[in-house]
Amino acid sequence: MSKPKVLVDPQPRTMDMIFRPAAQRRLAEMAELTVFDTGRMPAEMVERVLPESEILIGQTDLPRERLTRAPKLRTIFNVEGNFLPNVDYQYCFEHEIRVLIASPAFAVAVAESALGLALDLARGISRNHGKFKTRTEDYGLVSNQGCHLFTGLKVGIIGFGDLGRTFRPLVQPFHCPVKVYDPWLPSREILRYDCEPTSLEEVLAWSDAVFVFAGVTTENQGFLGKRELDLIRPGALFILMSRAAVVDFDALTDAVRKGRLRVATDVFPEEPLSPDHPIRDLENTVLSAHRSGGMAEAFIEIGDMVLSDLELLVRGLPPMSCKVAQPETVSRFRGKPVERS
Repeated sequence: MSKPKVLVDPQPRTMDMIFRPAAQRRLAEMAELTVFDTGRMPAEMVERVLPESEILIGQTDLPRERLTRAPKLRTIFNVEGNFLPNVDYQYCFEHEIRVLIASPAFAVAVAESALGLALDLARGISRNHGKFKTRTEDYGLVSNQGCHLFTGLKVGIIGFGDLGRTFRPLVQPFHCPVKVYDPWLPSREILRYDCEPTSLEEVLAWSDAVFVFAGVTTENQGFLGKRELDLIRPGALFILMSRAAVVDFDALTDAVRKGRLRVATDVFPEEPLSPDHPIRDLENTVLSAHRSGGMAEAFIEIGDMVLSDLELLVRGLPPMSCKVAQPETVSRFRGKPVERS
């Protein structure tokens, strides 16, 4: 049986970033590869190679007019992390071209970071570390003013996709009851994880710690505004891990300024964050430079997922590791692409 022709255009990733040496050797055994990972693939190279390719690994721009010139294409593996708007998904659905995404690879890294940020907020770890650096540290009971245990807190999760589901087991040792709001999931799926499905308003009003894992869609940009943030009890923890666009960031900053919320966030409306953004100077915050998912282990997991599904496809079986674009939802995502070379 002939090897499938695979075009690899993984920027902003590289082959060595996402594929172990053994995985690269396996790819070469399975497929006839054309690889360009030293920057953005030149358009003329795409136009020359894509028409003969059956599988694409990467984030290459695929408008309808380009797809019409790729009659053999059957599978697209996005290795960036978002369903980007640079693909004509409707054409792909009409012509049975699978579009896959390896975003679940980041779930463990982000979930682990979310727990770490929450523990920091609750226990004042980085705050006290900062005092040591300025030689103003307090000892004993004074140093724990405003701190409390994370164990036993009522945890609310907004968005129960890959991130939320991976995060859930991490709080089990802390004996935290969990309520979940996710309008895209049936209650049955949430109950399977020993969580209570409920409304957004109840999650906000009930929780001692709110974790936001919701991706950005056409319906939810800025849906956590001042009204919603005011529902959260004073002094609660608010941990933002998915995309800043789901929150009215000015309202969130104001809530911290007024001492209503303690906030940790890994994402910001514009990145890099402006040097004079007021949240930089506020207490009761832990700020992280969109780094939670960007771990070497997560990038290697991307490659492992792609290789696993590619092996299945070569055998005439459906993919099982990566997520498949769905007609009902893919056009509603509004994720930002990672900066490309």
